[in-house]
Amino acid sequence: MAATIKDIKEKTGLSLATISKFLNGGNVLPENREKIAAAIESLHYEVNEIARGLVTNRTKTVGVAVFSVESLFNGILLRHMGETLRRAGYAAIICDSNNDPDREAENIRFLLGKKVDGIIAIPAGRSGAFLRPAQEAGVPAVLLDRDLEDGGFDCVRIDNRLAARRAVEVLLAKGHRKIACISSAAEYTGLERRLGWLDAMERAGLEPPAAYQRLGFHSFEFGHQSMRELLRLPDRPTAVFMSNYEITLGGVMAVNESRFRCPADVSLLGFDNLLLSEIVEPRLYRVVQPMGEMAERAAGLLLQRMACGGPYIPETVILETRLEAGNSILEISPENPLA
Repeated sequence: MAATIKDIKEKTGLSLATISKFLNGGNVLPENREKIAAAIESLHYEVNEIARGLVTNRTKTVGVAVFSVESLFNGILLRHMGETLRRAGYAAIICDSNNDPDREAENIRFLLGKKVDGIIAIPAGRSGAFLRPAQEAGVPAVLLDRDLEDGGFDCVRIDNRLAARRAVEVLLAKGHRKIACISSAAEYTGLERRLGWLDAMERAGLEPPAAYQRLGFHSFEFGHQSMRELLRLPDRPTAVFMSNYEITLGGVMAVNESRFRCPADVSLLGFDNLLLSEIVEPRLYRVVQPMGEMAERAAGLLLQRMACGGPYIPETVILETRLEAGNSILEISPENPLA
């Protein structure tokens, strides 16, 4: 039979009030803390979190709504986020929205039904409507990686538009003018990165043809198909900016399957420094996000919000990216006129 708080009382001779205070994180005298800790260990006592939650109105759980658990990028975020929460004594309940905004809204209602103390969302959609029930329930929510059109929530992300613009400016500085973009037309990050590509092109006085804009979804399949279409163009681009990891892998595979070679025939610039990017040849030039820091900052911000327990002004934390050089970009010059 499982040990109870009364068993701890009998073993230590302390009051139930003192033991309860200790179990709920309150301050007790050092000698009493030692007695209680020793009793817990000898009795193999386990805290009943459900019962404690009924008293404290805290379940020590955080809900995580993620647009897809298949994404390696999301897996890295979840690992760092989970470790930060674990160190603070919290467990995570992860819900996969499968890139479906309707399912995402259902997941939030499910998490609220589980009485989570807070929510971290890597959203599938672009509207904040799915998080309104959390606001109404007074449950703090933090967005990670992706912002929402209507705002109103804490968010930890990079400046996607600026990061993409700076990346494309590398291609421009190396003499490229016919630069295509493969990006998402549905997700916040893809839309912002496409705008960054356009910003760089406009600053250079260039107007890319419609055929150079491949807009769809952040997926391997879309990256693969789009690169094949770009390489078949009569006036094909000399360089391609690929706006996320899955698109980058699909694009690289399409080039490898074709009669063209990188960077001799087409230069490639990708996004995210993940596992397969390290073994692809030629080594990719890419934008690198601070994924671990992003996840840890989002979890830390949520822990602050849960601790304060009162109204607050939403905060947007923007972290810096960096460009990691590779050998997937050919410099165009009068001596080496690729175009």
